[in-house]
Amino acid sequence: MRKTSTAALATLACAAALSASGVHAEESQGVTKTEITLGSIQDLSGPLAGFGKQLRNGMMLRVNEVNEQGGINGRKINLLVEDSGYDPKKAVLAAQKLVNQNKIFMMVGHLGTAQNLAAMPVQFEKNVINFFPVTAAREMYEPFHKLKYAFAATYFDQMKAAVPKLVKEKKAQKICSMYQDDEFGLEVQRGAEEGLKAVGMTMVETTTFKRGATDFSSQMSKLKAANCDMVVLGTIIRETIGGIGTARKLGFNPIFLGSSAAYTDLIHKLGGKAMDGLYATMTVQNPYLDDASQPIRFWATKYKTAFNEDPAVFSVYGYLAIDSFIRAAQKAGPNLSTDSFIKAMDTMEIPRDIFGSAVQKFGPQKRLGSNLSRLTQLHDGRWTIVSNYITE
Repeated sequence: MRKTSTAALATLACAAALSASGVHAEESQGVTKTEITLGSIQDLSGPLAGFGKQLRNGMMLRVNEVNEQGGINGRKINLLVEDSGYDPKKAVLAAQKLVNQNKIFMMVGHLGTAQNLAAMPVQFEKNVINFFPVTAAREMYEPFHKLKYAFAATYFDQMKAAVPKLVKEKKAQKICSMYQDDEFGLEVQRGAEEGLKAVGMTMVETTTFKRGATDFSSQMSKLKAANCDMVVLGTIIRETIGGIGTARKLGFNPIFLGSSAAYTDLIHKLGGKAMDGLYATMTVQNPYLDDASQPIRFWATKYKTAFNEDPAVFSVYGYLAIDSFIRAAQKAGPNLSTDSFIKAMDTMEIPRDIFGSAVQKFGPQKRLGSNLSRLTQLHDGRWTIVSNYITE
């Protein structure tokens, strides 16, 4: 009898302690005394595998750094990465494995719009935060959900700010567009149209292409016939290179402006000299090994030593996603839970970093850190920043 009452008292005391610290078993999934288990879903085998591997490496670099320093409040990070092959159905399976079997505390830096949208319901059912997904879709923070945190200025906001700025600077008269016929391309198009309203203009001509297209001759011929002097591109890698390359062959040389989806070292590595002159919107600086900035050179060399390849902008996205998690988890204190993490994020301000990211501010109803972007341009096969952050 006495044993039972002692056990019951111990249970009650334990429950009271958990309740007082705001920790609930369900909310503390993935957190032990010595470890925090994080999950990430990347494309490691599909069309964006280049991006996925860079993201994974960038994340691992920051994880290894913090673990070598003793972790976060005595807990080391265990990062588990699953492959989606850029397929939303596989992303669901990966999320189910990470959330239900591996019991992750949080999903960090998941790549792709459709993939995140497919995985989030699996996470939210188990109170697992979706932290800093690598996509610039508005759905990453809208509609509001307490478990959503985003860092990337949206395609819509990027274009809304950059298009009128470039139109005024270049005195462009006939603005046109070529965009992918899906939600990504439409967001670029909508932002560009909204931006043109600010300068009292409308699109002169628009043309689209299906995802996976490789021939852009009809689209570029149509834009050339309309005498476009500026073309907004809702394109990623292949279509940016294919579209601009085709235009050059036709003797059609307008100002080309892409979104952050076209801001990658792969454009000039694969597209060559013809890509020079392309503008794109961006936030973080591409980390060149011979960059003028000593901190970036040091970081890039450290990355190359660890992974035996040059870093790229997606490596930086991965590194910064983990770095931001570390900042918030440290602020949340020793009793790390979903609730304490959200409370820490409610007053979170992430300062500008060595890569030039805009300051990120979060709040109880603010789930996007910053909607600002800036302009960069390809010169001699290298991205060069050509504007500060664009404010209205």
